[in-house]
Amino acid sequence: MYKLIGGDQREYGPISAEQIRQWIAEGRANGASQAQGEGMTDWKSLSSFPEFAEALAAQASALASRPPPKAQLALAATPSLDVYYARAQRLDITSCVARSWDLLKKHFWLLVGASTLILLINIALELVPVVGTIASPVLRLVLWGGLDWLFLKLIRGQAADLADAFAGFEINFLQLTLAGIVTSVLIFIGLLLCIFPGLYLIVAWLGFSPILIVDKRIDFWPALELSRQVVTRNFWTILALFLLTLLILIGGVLALGVGFFVALPLGTGAVVYAYEDIFNPPPEQNS
Repeated sequence: MYKLIGGDQREYGPISAEQIRQWIAEGRANGASQAQGEGMTDWKSLSSFPEFAEALAAQASALASRPPPKAQLALAATPSLDVYYARAQRLDITSCVARSWDLLKKHFWLLVGASTLILLINIALELVPVVGTIASPVLRLVLWGGLDWLFLKLIRGQAADLADAFAGFEINFLQLTLAGIVTSVLIFIGLLLCIFPGLYLIVAWLGFSPILIVDKRIDFWPALELSRQVVTRNFWTILALFLLTLLILIGGVLALGVGFFVALPLGTGAVVYAYEDIFNPPPEQNS
């Protein structure tokens, strides 16, 4: 039996060798796909497994004789915006919060500890004179993107630990830093000129763009645009989600302040569940 990391960076398995050969024939896996055999601890490319050499050779021959158009490949790899719009319209924000609560109960100390640590690091950066003024916008989305990644792995049933909360320093670090700088500058300008444009950009950019950059390994501007377009078409639904998480945070503060440390991961989890429902739903939910 094997495990395989798909083009969406999600882990599949255990699956049989025959299933992998079928995926190779269908173009869902190739020689560069990362796989792990039973009993292995390291991930290796499929091309390094002799048992898949024949299937990969057949795939290469088929591609050489019938190269698919680039546009067709792009459509196969990424759903259209209309698909994302439709999923966002069906988003159930109360379900996002309920599932986040279940996740929090299951991994309470890990999620509370990781969320608190990331928050304290962000606060510490803000308080450092001069250096913090520069470091805070640069590292803000690196830190929050890593925290989102921790939640996302747990949501997908994958093993995770505190180190995953700092995955932003390893996964697409440059794009996360660029996103942090650009969003900080443009949101500040939006708030300075008129409050509403700044608030709009906060909702449109900061909710989904960090996890898009980490999860889909895309550059910062396409991630910001994808997040903005999806949010804009479903602004009131997404805004309601953020207002609900804000109310949860306020309720945590009112609960003698201690509740905030539970409310923060609860709200974070709700947003990551919303991301998963919109951008990566299970096959039976796809439309």
